[in-house]
Amino acid sequence: MTWALLQAAIDFAHSPLITFIFGLIIVVALLVWLDLPAFLGLIISAFLVGVVNTIFVPDFTAADAGSQVATAFGNGMAGIGIPILMAAIIGKGMLESGAAQRIVRGFQNVLGEANSDVALLGSSSVLAVPVFFDSVFYLMAPLARSMRARLGRDYTLFIVVVGTGAAATHVFVPPTPGPLAVADQIGSNLGMTIIIGLATAIPAAIIAGLVYGRWINKRLDIPLRDTMATSTEELQEVAEQPTSELPGMTESLMPILVAVALIASSTFVNTFQEVIPVLNTVKPITDFIGNKNVALTVAALAAAYTFYRFSGLDRDEWAEELTEALKSGGNIAAITAAGGAFGALLAASGIGDYLAGALQEVGIGLLITAWLIAAIVRIAQGSATAAMLTAAGIMAPLTSQLAVHPAYLVMAIGAGGNIFSWFNDSGFWLVSEIGGLTKMETLKTWTALTTIISITGLVTVLILSAVLPLA
Repeated sequence: MTWALLQAAIDFAHSPLITFIFGLIIVVALLVWLDLPAFLGLIISAFLVGVVNTIFVPDFTAADAGSQVATAFGNGMAGIGIPILMAAIIGKGMLESGAAQRIVRGFQNVLGEANSDVALLGSSSVLAVPVFFDSVFYLMAPLARSMRARLGRDYTLFIVVVGTGAAATHVFVPPTPGPLAVADQIGSNLGMTIIIGLATAIPAAIIAGLVYGRWINKRLDIPLRDTMATSTEELQEVAEQPTSELPGMTESLMPILVAVALIASSTFVNTFQEVIPVLNTVKPITDFIGNKNVALTVAALAAAYTFYRFSGLDRDEWAEELTEALKSGGNIAAITAAGGAFGALLAASGIGDYLAGALQEVGIGLLITAWLIAAIVRIAQGSATAAMLTAAGIMAPLTSQLAVHPAYLVMAIGAGGNIFSWFNDSGFWLVSEIGGLTKMETLKTWTALTTIISITGLVTVLILSAVLPLA
């Protein structure tokens, strides 16, 4: 017994769990206890995790501790830098021109003020089918803020439903890239994956968005704060303007419609090019215009033009306002990329493979095993996509043992990969900074809703696969 305990202690001391626990403690100490600025706390945490990696990770040198943080930060900026800067212009333009307010009033005219949360949930869910989660949040956050300015309440609820709609679709419904890639690895039919994805996403979105959103809204009142270079006073002024002084509905919707149409064109062509060969002729064009950097730049130009028309500013003042928005966006991009760098250095410790390997030996059902692997990898290293692909790679050889349709395995992996977004996930910081939330408010809203989506998704998959195995 003594030798077994000693051996277990030695194994633990050489496992990536040491690095993960250290990273968890240091990031909480810097961001919560010392309350350092988010960017500074995350970068320091990433560097320190890198130092620990030099002790436990073979061939990881002191030079790597610095260079890999910079590389991961640069990769993060490459992915979100331009989109966040353009989102800052979209947000500024839509909020201060009155375009976002005009859309909000349109929602209320159709569904009624009491169903504002349903309108936002439905909109974000639909937009997230062809568009990445982050792009959806860039486009929907101004509407949530304008809704709060219009009603003077329920901002907590609006943030939850916007985040829920985008997050649920993002992990369950192809052709969103995550579940599409997992379905390909698992070998699940795309059409059936979409159907089962919708059947999984809808109850998850309702429970996390409407049920939890309304519950937490009664207990947590998040105020409007200045963010994305737009003050709460400016939002209130726009909210009080008569509809006749606001942009028309078509012009107001243009940034959203343009972004979604351009990105969706690329998604459509890449999904169906093998089925419809003629699409290959337009693929070079859609690959360009459908790139989120290009699409959001075009959307930003549309929002900036509307802002110029309705702001009453001269050209120089207008340009200065856009510059202020870009400054705000730069800070948000830096924080978001730093969160990704912290997660990447945790991943470099090998924590994902270590946990996945350990769980592979656990004697439980394949669906629950897949969910557990994706969930623990997600919590440990932050990236939902990395967690999903890790789990898919491990579970793919076991697909033949399934007694249900492989699409259920895709959903279980997607549910696990969505759980508990926290400090090591760049998405956490995106929601926090663009939404104007404190770290604790983000944990109570965003982190909670991602966890509820994950658990609800798993339960739905287990019930559906038992009732309709479709094998």
